[in-house]
Amino acid sequence: MTIFERDAKTLELPWPFTGREDELELVRRSVAGGRQGMVVTGPAGRGKTRLVTEAVRGTECARITGTPETHGLPFAAFAHLLPETVSLHRAVQLLSSVRLLLVDDAHLLDDVSAALVHQLAVHGRTRLLVVATDGARVPGAISRLWTGELLPRLALEPLPREETARLLAAGAGGPEALTVNRLYRLCRGDLRLLRELVDAVRERGLPHRVPDSAEWAWRGPVPITTTVREDAAHLLDRAGPGERETLDRLAFGEPLPMDADTLDLDALEALETDGLVHVDEQGAARLAHPLHGPVLRAAAGRLRARRLARTPDSCAAALETETATLTRAIAETDVRAVPAPVGEWLVDECSGIPARHAAVRARFARLRGALREAAAWAAEGLRTTPDDPACHLELGLAAAQSGATEHAVSPPGPATDGSAQLPAPGPAPSGGRSTTDSPHVAEGSAATWWAAARGDLDSALGTVGEEPYDAVRLGAPDRAAGRLTGVFAAHAEALAHGDGPALDRAAQTLEERGFLLFAAEAYAQAVGAHRDPSAARTSRTRAVALARRCQGARTPALSGLVLGELTARQRQIVTLAAAGLSNRQIAEKLTLSVRTVGNHLYSAYARLGASDRDALPCLVELPEAQPA
Repeated sequence: MTIFERDAKTLELPWPFTGREDELELVRRSVAGGRQGMVVTGPAGRGKTRLVTEAVRGTECARITGTPETHGLPFAAFAHLLPETVSLHRAVQLLSSVRLLLVDDAHLLDDVSAALVHQLAVHGRTRLLVVATDGARVPGAISRLWTGELLPRLALEPLPREETARLLAAGAGGPEALTVNRLYRLCRGDLRLLRELVDAVRERGLPHRVPDSAEWAWRGPVPITTTVREDAAHLLDRAGPGERETLDRLAFGEPLPMDADTLDLDALEALETDGLVHVDEQGAARLAHPLHGPVLRAAAGRLRARRLARTPDSCAAALETETATLTRAIAETDVRAVPAPVGEWLVDECSGIPARHAAVRARFARLRGALREAAAWAAEGLRTTPDDPACHLELGLAAAQSGATEHAVSPPGPATDGSAQLPAPGPAPSGGRSTTDSPHVAEGSAATWWAAARGDLDSALGTVGEEPYDAVRLGAPDRAAGRLTGVFAAHAEALAHGDGPALDRAAQTLEERGFLLFAAEAYAQAVGAHRDPSAARTSRTRAVALARRCQGARTPALSGLVLGELTARQRQIVTLAAAGLSNRQIAEKLTLSVRTVGNHLYSAYARLGASDRDALPCLVELPEAQPA
């Protein structure tokens, strides 16, 4: 195992701004033209300050910030903008000449400063960008900015999982998919906590390099940082009768919930009222935040931990139930997210998981379009059973559908005992037909996508056998005629007739059932089928949005699709980069600065859903030859 070495210089730099392009454009428009500004709200750590800072970058802007220490001092936040002694009326007059005022941490303003901000909004001569934290006490003059409809309010949502992955990938190598999932679960959109947790994991030497990859993986304990401990102090201070015992039992019972009836109900009710415990409709109780369990377990004594701790063996039945649930979902062609915490916990704790469960998890993830996650689950199964054929198959299929031909599995030869070497784990999305019905189905599917990954569509279509939906995805619905049912048959029929609206409807149904990659492909196929340019643009936008969520998918249906989302200059630069030209070569060819080329590429990566230039060739339709 190679231990990850912390790069202190890299960690000291701010993370790149990413994943908020739509919100950024919205905030920029709010302070442009004749508009008066905007209020941006959200929980602590969601990236509000970074968003508005990026929005006003390069713009003449005055800035004030509320602080707890000056909450009782009138005009404290405005001290650098106003004379020492000034009335509210005079302050409004003096600041009316300020074109743009950014008010950060507005919930911490003193009442007089809050009143000044409100009056500036009423007078409308100064554009305002106001940032306030949800859950904190906000001065009435600030909350009336949006409740009184003086300014529009943008409630910032958590950064999506795929954008969090892109943020974590900044610099030299990011975490692999299961580590991204773990960090995303633990931090719940708190980017400040995410940064601190990643730094702590690296400082303590917890990650290790993924073999044959620049990525790193984190398994084992959660580092309890000072901030994590402080945020959970209210948890450790619970002193009501039975409360701490109840919390500890829930903490050491993870990943499984506890039956509420087996706990102290009075204590449980008090904890639920205070938002520390969640009890579902079936009476299963869990801790409300995923970081609370590690904090409580770290604070317990050794004997208490020994008495309460759950062992991996005690999760065997629950893991089998998760495997059955996922298998059933695949069979019912509905792969919307299914809670499966036991497998995740076993991986996080370095306990290892059975290859059978790993293969089902990988297949479920692949059908959802989460290709990197599928590969990671398959790799986990191979840790415990290195020769497991189902995990090898899933690893290869995920790689092939990501365009990674160097990792794609080639079609296997016959086994010496006459059986197939790669039996597929569970049913395929082909109208209910199980891939285990034929021993050669997995072999054929692997060959299909191995050829498609090389760009040899003729060979790929020639290998389509018992997985007829593969032919639809590759643009040859005639080869699947009469062999599909349900939404997959509807997709095939719509494609065969070149029916754009019907393809859109099939894509929508696929998306609703969780088949995000299939939906993206159907929308992409609809682009060329629509006769209405407006409908084609809508299908393209939907296809691109879904493709971004598919973790690097580069299937033939998606190739070249996303260039329509870029500016003309971005398309030009991306095409050259995809052809292998360096930033300097592109700059010389287009008479631009190297920095300008880099900026265009960075913006293009965000729109394309690509992490770096290695992902571009399979997203871009290259011309026959590209001069250097």
